[in-house]
Amino acid sequence: MRVFVILPAAGIGTRMSVGLGVGSSSPIPKQFLTIAGVPVLVHCLRAFLAVERVDAIYVAVRRTEIDRVRAQVAEFGLRGNVHVVEGGDHRQESVSNALALLVSDCGCDEDDVVLVHDAARPLIDVPTIDRTIDAVVEYGAAIVGLPAVDTIKQVERTAHGAIVTATIPRERIVQAQTPQGARCGLLQRAFAEAAADEFEGTDEASLLERAGIIVAVVAGSATNFKITQPGDIELAEFYLTGAK
Repeated sequence: MRVFVILPAAGIGTRMSVGLGVGSSSPIPKQFLTIAGVPVLVHCLRAFLAVERVDAIYVAVRRTEIDRVRAQVAEFGLRGNVHVVEGGDHRQESVSNALALLVSDCGCDEDDVVLVHDAARPLIDVPTIDRTIDAVVEYGAAIVGLPAVDTIKQVERTAHGAIVTATIPRERIVQAQTPQGARCGLLQRAFAEAAADEFEGTDEASLLERAGIIVAVVAGSATNFKITQPGDIELAEFYLTGAK
């Protein structure tokens, strides 16, 4: 059994209003912002490269960013099993492209493990990655999830705002994080069925669920958050340096 990782990193990050480049009217993609002097994407790569069972990582980026990412891989001395490939306009397309190349390059067996991780979650840790791999081996598919703390309300949207229709028991809810993964054969099947039906999911688990595949949940962490809003970089820096 081998373990492969896909990092979709083709997003533009329109919700981030910080990090404007010189002479640019668009924000720098969040995966290229720096935390403690190191790009967010590089933090992710370092975490997965620290897992002995990981055989190769495929980073899916926009065509215009391929050279930049390859340069970062070299600059930070990341070993040769990091492959930079062209992503798509959407996450699902980026993961699908990377999965196809992975299978073509490595001859991925049906029982090999493939993990997908948001390139904007730089604080993922080795124990969580290891637990996710173990869960995929045991159940066939797994995601990292954080139990809900607040009371969860189901609402109906109206022209005048939201109206509560039900209270959902917290024990039935988890907030999905990444990595998310499955055995290679199951992930290929889920993506193929979604493509055939022109279905676009919000994450890999939604495609696996739709294909009737059981998805296990591995306990996540509040520190494994996604860089999304201004201020998240400072919070991530605190966790990496200020809390030491």
